Amino acid sequence: MPRTIPTVDDLAADVITHHYDDLIAPPGLTNFLGTTVVGHDLASLQAVTFPPVSQGLAQTGALFVDGRVFESFGIPIAHAWRPDRVVRSASVDGLDLETTTVCVPGETAVAIDVRVTNRGSERRSVTLTLAVNARVVQAEGAWGDAESPSERNEVEVDARGDRLVFASSAQTAWSIQGLDRPSRAAKSAVPPTPVDEFEVGIGGAGRGGELSTVLELAPGETGRFGYVQAIATTRDEAEAVFARVSSDVPAAVAAAETMWNDQLEAIFTPNNSEYSGHLPALETTSDTLRRLYWWGALGVIWFRREFAGNVHGRSYDTLMPNYWSTTTFIWDYSLSSVVHSMLDPEEMRRQLRHWIASDIHTHFGTSSLTGGAVGRWYSVNDYAMTRLVDDYVRHTGDLGFLEELIGAGDREATRVADHVVEWAEAWKGLRSASALADYGEIDNLLECVSSYTHEVASLNAANVWNLRTAAGILERLGDTAGAERLRTEAEQLLPQVLALYLDGTGHFAAGQPDGTRIPVKHCYDFNVVGTTIAADLDPRIREEMVRFFQHDLQTDNWMRALSPWDPDASFSVRPDHQWNGAYPAWPADAARSLFALGAEDVALPWLDGLVRSTNQGPAGQAHFVEEALPGINGGARKAPPQLPYINDWACASSGAWVAMILESVFGARVGIDGTVTAGGCATRLDPEATLTGFRAGGRSYTIHADGRVEEE
Repeated sequence: MPRTIPTVDDLAADVITHHYDDLIAPPGLTNFLGTTVVGHDLASLQAVTFPPVSQGLAQTGALFVDGRVFESFGIPIAHAWRPDRVVRSASVDGLDLETTTVCVPGETAVAIDVRVTNRGSERRSVTLTLAVNARVVQAEGAWGDAESPSERNEVEVDARGDRLVFASSAQTAWSIQGLDRPSRAAKSAVPPTPVDEFEVGIGGAGRGGELSTVLELAPGETGRFGYVQAIATTRDEAEAVFARVSSDVPAAVAAAETMWNDQLEAIFTPNNSEYSGHLPALETTSDTLRRLYWWGALGVIWFRREFAGNVHGRSYDTLMPNYWSTTTFIWDYSLSSVVHSMLDPEEMRRQLRHWIASDIHTHFGTSSLTGGAVGRWYSVNDYAMTRLVDDYVRHTGDLGFLEELIGAGDREATRVADHVVEWAEAWKGLRSASALADYGEIDNLLECVSSYTHEVASLNAANVWNLRTAAGILERLGDTAGAERLRTEAEQLLPQVLALYLDGTGHFAAGQPDGTRIPVKHCYDFNVVGTTIAADLDPRIREEMVRFFQHDLQTDNWMRALSPWDPDASFSVRPDHQWNGAYPAWPADAARSLFALGAEDVALPWLDGLVRSTNQGPAGQAHFVEEALPGINGGARKAPPQLPYINDWACASSGAWVAMILESVFGARVGIDGTVTAGGCATRLDPEATLTGFRAGGRSYTIHADGRVEEE
């Protein structure tokens, strides 16, 4: 019988071997309390962040072997990522070096177990040194920039002489770094840079000090030591964390594996102790379905955060490990809406209440440090929130939530259902001369596609869906007149949206304030139009859209967000929305659109190519198409965080892959009245595939590949 519960080995990335500064996105680790970047060097770390303490992208732990910085040897380093660890390995001058890095479960600390084997025929005395630094700070307020706050720290050698202690100027943030065996700690002999901020091309690692130890190794012998960085808001707590972790670093490594295997089991286990719900267990002989499903689920829980002082208790960040720590974006969260509603509905309910109260027309997300707004308004918010409330209510059966009174900003409290109606009709206030909503400029939409502005097809099509969805909610609450009014508005709006279609092309135009229309060949129109109003499209339009997708957007193992035949393809090289790659939810949503447009024969074979791109850990904020950069072992390469790409290693919208398998491949759908139906195309991949433990409205169902739904 196929397994339904993954382990860390099932979700391990391929081993990636690369040289210094190859275009590889450095991986991240988390223990739900914080995160770190695992750098190219065998022992380096960046951005060790445990809220409320941050330190920007500061680097520490650069390795020197017998006095020479390791990266200067020009030797490729192999990185092997799993959810619980990153193992880095290389060989130099008769020595095999291997490091295992973990975010220590339950601790605000990162630990590295370092092992060195003498492959020579003579005894060796090997000096190993780590150049360490910290820029810890506990900043007031929300972290309102992509990079978390940092400041230059004071550093001292502790009384034992083997640890370095870093502190913020206010002494409200501390980092203690040291080894777990006899060693020497020393402050750097190089004076600190006179500037407070790191400057590109001048220095980004800093020189706090160094930690050194000597391993005496007989031929064939392996020696080891552990490195620990402990973070806290007081020195006493930092010292206590360091003492606990450094007392047994190998045990910390083992504990990380246990923790992550337990998490993966909990995701698919009813009545587990980790989440307020669970996802259905997928039983299938299709490796493609299984891998995509597990990959999508991992990519959501990867962002769970439960640090001290989190205003929500638990939240789900959006990006990691480089950018926007402690910020949850409404848009990205909504793309994993089905997963949140099934796996952790209690957290989702709290998050929805918070966003409604914050007034969604004033920001793109909120801070888990303060609860305050972060960023500018994103045009998608009305659609995203409608989708979130709809998914939450359908999957939980919590109709009472729709009657709950919440005030948006300083406005009088009204029912959640009334907020849904307001979002569904918000487009009316965005009209100018046209009958369609004007969704603003580049920064309100895709940020790196300059022609995708104002009256875009995607969100105007979503308004039709919003109106119909709000109508279903009102009807469920007994307001048949209100429901009929909204459905009438949807039917009146629909022709105006369809008028944006450019006959014979398969794509749409974006209306401009001066009345002109700019053709835009972007996947967001294809995705949203296909997933919201496919049934309203003429068969000819559906066929043309599919042909456009195949010719302009689809690649073997990923997709282009923007057609390379679009004039705006020269505007930017940011691969989440441009010709050279795509954001991680776009292929999943494109597949959903293909299914809705009746193109199963295009979507199903494509899944076998897409699954190859699950080989580098959780989905990145963007993956390159191979026309831009060669793939990695057959998978589309993750985009790196540095300029000009500025894409993070992982993104929380991965739940879109779970939704695609549940709602498109299996055709599973929960009505607002709690009725569960199915009828997709899963039989074409595995006639015996099943989803067990599919929860809806307090009941549990088994869904079969052939569309049968049985209550358990």
